[in-house]
Amino acid sequence: MDDQAPVLPQVVSREEWLEQRKRLLAREKEMTRARDAVSAERRRLPMVAVDKDYVFEGPGGRVRLLDLFEGRRQLVVYHFMFGPDWEKGCHGCTHLTDEVGEGHLRHLHERDTSYAMVSRAPLPKLEAYKRSRGWTLPWYSSHGSPFNYDFHVTLDESVLPMEYNFRNVAEHRQAGTQASIDSAQPMERPGFSFFLRDGERIFHTYSTYARGGEMIGGSHYILDLTVYGRQQEWEDSPAGWPQQPTYG
Repeated sequence: MDDQAPVLPQVVSREEWLEQRKRLLAREKEMTRARDAVSAERRRLPMVAVDKDYVFEGPGGRVRLLDLFEGRRQLVVYHFMFGPDWEKGCHGCTHLTDEVGEGHLRHLHERDTSYAMVSRAPLPKLEAYKRSRGWTLPWYSSHGSPFNYDFHVTLDESVLPMEYNFRNVAEHRQAGTQASIDSAQPMERPGFSFFLRDGERIFHTYSTYARGGEMIGGSHYILDLTVYGRQQEWEDSPAGWPQQPTYG
């Protein structure tokens, strides 16, 4: 046992603590307002038509990207790191997925939003790992599909020029983030991609990678990254966006 005393915060009077806590609260409120403003700006991003007919393997057989919507308007895809030759899924992706429960999915569905995971590993590996973790959320294999490459979560220069988190190799080296791309190829990387459908037309609205995935927490934070947001009255959304009473 380590006999060294743990490092602890400074002990002060209640009055001094309250003064410092109020200063911090002002900073926290600034951050909340800034996050809300960024979410409002995100809802005003343009979108890009998805022209490729991506095909995945699911428990019921081959499905298209349109099928992953399950009839809903919006789709959140988690790019779960699980390469074809891997025996287990990524530890970090596993940690995140352990926290996506039935309640998350139910609240997303109430906002016309579906959630699915996609990985390059063959479906039998995904199904076995899913059973071992006790997960029930939808998980599809993109093995043999260009989907992972096109959305820059599988990096292989023999397939497409390297790009991750919206930076190419030179930009990563300049920014000092080359650790994101300095691995044996093909390399798997995590991320989320967001889609909207209009009938059978599919549009890519947003993607976030690396630490951007930390924004995913409760269902409200997930919805913040979608086109329609939380769909609550207090949000600064464009006219005509679907909205429901904030409380009710």
